[in-house]
Amino acid sequence: MKIAIISDSHDNIPNSKKTINWIVGNKIKYLIHCGDISTADTLKEVLTNYAGRAYIVFGNMDFDRFKIQEYITKNTSRVKYFDKIGEVEFGGKKIAFYHFPELAKKLAKSKKYDIVFYGHTHKPWQEKIGKVKLANPGNVAGLFYKATFAVYDTIIGNLELKIIENLK
Repeated sequence: MKIAIISDSHDNIPNSKKTINWIVGNKIKYLIHCGDISTADTLKEVLTNYAGRAYIVFGNMDFDRFKIQEYITKNTSRVKYFDKIGEVEFGGKKIAFYHFPELAKKLAKSKKYDIVFYGHTHKPWQEKIGKVKLANPGNVAGLFYKATFAVYDTIIGNLELKIIENLK
């Protein structure tokens, strides 16, 4: 099973749409967002073309949290938001996700999860803490670093970074 992991969209709708179109074209039915969507309008634009399930946590730049929550509650049952720490299980893999790296690292050290994702730094990163993978998919907005996201394959345990400008 493949899961797309994105973070730090910061209202970059063109990159968000390009990312979602690639995810849809590759038949990925699950999406994790590690925070900083920014506004409900961005979420609405992104979800218009995505029929899969999405799981999101809020970041420090999600100033529109109430409107994002309201949009999700009123318009879709395909999205679940977590105020702080997101926890899901896919293909027997326990996954946690959070916006900030410090707590994400603590979650990885807890050994409760197979993989932990985070955002905030905008920098793609991957490391192992014991047997737990800790990873940042980079940022969809393309701020400070190239615009990227990641795809995690729960069957083989592979995490692949995708550079948005190279998507076809």
